[in-house]
Parts: sequence; structure tokens; C-alpha cells
Amino acid sequence: MRLVQVMVPAGKRETVLSVLDDEGIDYVLSDETSGREYTAVVSFPLPTEAVEPVLAELREAGLERDAYTVVVDAETVVSKRFEELEERYANDEEGNGDRIAREELDARATEMTPRLGAFVTMIVISAVVATAGLLLDSAAVVVGSMVIAPLIGPAMAASVGTVLDDEELFARGVKLQVLGAVLAVASAAAFAALLRYGRVVPFGVEEVFSIAEVRERLAPDVLSLPIALGSGVAGALSLASGVSSALVGVMIAAALVPPTAVVGIGIAWGRPGTVVGAALLVVVNFVAINFAALATLWYKGYRPESFWRLDEARATTLRRVAVLGVAILLSTAVLGGVTVASYQSAQFETAAQEEANALLEGDTRVLDVEVTYGGFPFRQPTAVTVTVGHPPGTTPPRIGDALATRLADDAEAPLGVGEPATVDVSVRYVPVEESRAGEDPA
Repeated sequence: MRLVQVMVPAGKRETVLSVLDDEGIDYVLSDETSGREYTAVVSFPLPTEAVEPVLAELREAGLERDAYTVVVDAETVVSKRFEELEERYANDEEGNGDRIAREELDARATEMTPRLGAFVTMIVISAVVATAGLLLDSAAVVVGSMVIAPLIGPAMAASVGTVLDDEELFARGVKLQVLGAVLAVASAAAFAALLRYGRVVPFGVEEVFSIAEVRERLAPDVLSLPIALGSGVAGALSLASGVSSALVGVMIAAALVPPTAVVGIGIAWGRPGTVVGAALLVVVNFVAINFAALATLWYKGYRPESFWRLDEARATTLRRVAVLGVAILLSTAVLGGVTVASYQSAQFETAAQEEANALLEGDTRVLDVEVTYGGFPFRQPTAVTVTVGHPPGTTPPRIGDALATRLADDAEAPLGVGEPATVDVSVRYVPVEESRAGEDPA
């Protein structure tokens, strides 16, 4: 619920009070004695969903927009008339539902958009912490970096600016998002380079990209899209309902901060091509979050206050939704292809294990199968290393050539297009001595 205070201009007192009486709203009227153009201050409590329609009625009755109006949270209102008012608006099919007024939405979005200095500082800290967490392979540290990332404000500002036809707010939201992405990548790259060349993290390229937290963001798949879309919808709903957006901000940061840090790590280790997948994930997530938030706010019924700006705002919203939608479709096609290629890669690994086992006899067995991939965005196997264990003192069967022949038939081109890559096969033989508890080794 909200407490609304309106400074009543000269000559508008009776008009304002008449509207409040007609709506059955309790109010308190105080004379304004400062000698300015206002003659009174009227204060009245309203259900959250009633703020926008009541203010609209007051403006239709002649209360100009430049009349001073304050809307604040109210904890409790004890009044039978207020309960009736609350019930009426809750059951009003043409009402606002549970959304806050457009004025509150605009104010909240503006407030959530941080000042440049604070934004830059928090982005740099977040990127540095995320990079450290990825290199430590620590999910807890990565989550901590998400908590401090100020990314929900710019995303929501761009969407609110669109549906309310506030070009200044929209431009600020877009600029901060672009700045945040570039700054996060640059900060992560600089910090990772410092760790690498300062020998603080003496990892080679293969060691860095074998870290689980890093590896899982190198080849995004189509399942990444629902995360970003869900983040955008949740952010818009939390903003429109007036509830805290802190936890939703963590969800949005989860879709954006770690991939940007992976891109920075790839740059620092001299393998920018390796992290193109992470860069694609960043772009897809930014687009999806903005698309989902924009569509959700328009669906919730937010429009410009002026009727004359409605058509322009509708055209602008539809145009931006269309552009974002096309970008999402193209990205989804790529992510879908990556998903299919990843499935083919998993099948190839299984086939390599089975084919190697089929060629072995006696007590020899496959201990490990390691597959190296190349290509982007559709990874395909380029090398296979099979580790074979055999009893000490025995000569294991040489399976390298036969395994290479069989795997050549199992290898597939990504999505079935073109020719499959040539797969190099290596076999390592390791003597393995086995004993069971309680047995006499003699």
C-alpha cells in the first residue's frame, strides 16, 4: 500500500477533493501557508494497484503533472473504507493487477541505475572476483562475484525507458550495459594476465581450460537461453510489483558475469578463439534479458502517460522487440547447433570406449579415454588418447591402427555437414598390478 501526498494548486482544491470523495478515499487536507502557488496538501492512503488510476483521474480532472506529488510506502492502514477500497481494486478486472504505478516504475528504474563511478568500481570488483573464483575452480567465489555485480539496473532501465517512452532512461540503460560488458572483459583480462605473467597462477593453456568452472562456459548450449529469459522476466516482475530485486539481480549476474570473466581469461592466455563460445553466451544473455524484460513490462500494461505518445511508444517497443527477437532466433540456431554437436561428441567418446574394449582380450582393459576437440562453434574430435592397463610381465595387444580405422567410421561431421575431421589416435599402455585384501602376495 502507498501513502500519496499531493500539493494542490490554486483553484484546484474542490476538483481534487471531489475526485477523492467519488472514489471513497479517506484523506487529510492541510493548508499550505508558504505563500507559493500551492494552497493545500492532501494526503491519502491507496492500495498499490490504485495509485496509477487515481492519479490519472486527478490529472483528467485538471491536476497538472507539475503539481507536486509524493508516493511513499505505507506499512499499515486501519480503516474499513480502505479495506473496501482495497477489495474493489483487487476485484477490478480492468485495474492494474498487482503492479505499481508507472511513476513508481520510472522512479525505481532510475534509482536502480547506478552512478557511473560506483558502477565502474563494482563492475571491476565483480569481474576480478569472478576471475579468481574461476581459476580457483570455486563455485562459492563465483557466486560471490554475482552478488556485487550491478547489472540488473541498466537492463531494467533500458526496458522501462522503452515502454514509458523515456529516451534518456533507455539510452542510459543501454550505455551502461555496453560499458559494463566491455569493462568486465577488460578487467578480467588484465587481472588474469597479471596472475599469469606474475607466475601467481603458473598454469598452461590446457590446464586453464581444463578447470571445470572455466570449461563449462566454453561451449554454451541451448539450455543457456532459458536462464537468461527467466532472469529478464523475473527482473521485470520484481520491478513492476515493487518487491526487492536483490536476489533477481544475482540471477541476472549469474548469466553475465562468469562468461565475461572466461572471455578475459582466454585473452590473457592468448587463446581468444577458444572463448568465442563464452563471448557468444554473453551476447545471447544480454539480448535475452532485455527482450524478456521489455516484453514482460509491455504485457503488464505499462504505457506512456500521454495518449499522444502511445502510438510512438508502441511502434518503438515493437521495433525493439522485433530486433531483439531476431537476434535471439539467430543465437538460438547457433546454440542449438552447438548442443547437437556436443551430443555427437558425447556419442563419439562412448564409441571410442566401446571400440577400444572390443579390441582388448584377457585381463587388459581401458583405463581412460581422453578426447581433444577443435573447431568453433561446432566442436569435433581431433585426437583420442586411450590408456590401456595390462598385467605386469605381459605383452598387451597393439590396437592403435585397428582403433584408428574403427573410429574413422564413427567420426561425424558437425550436424552432418561437410567431411569429418581426421582423428589422431594414441594408445598408452600401463602395467597394472592388482591384489585383493586378505590375499597372500606370495
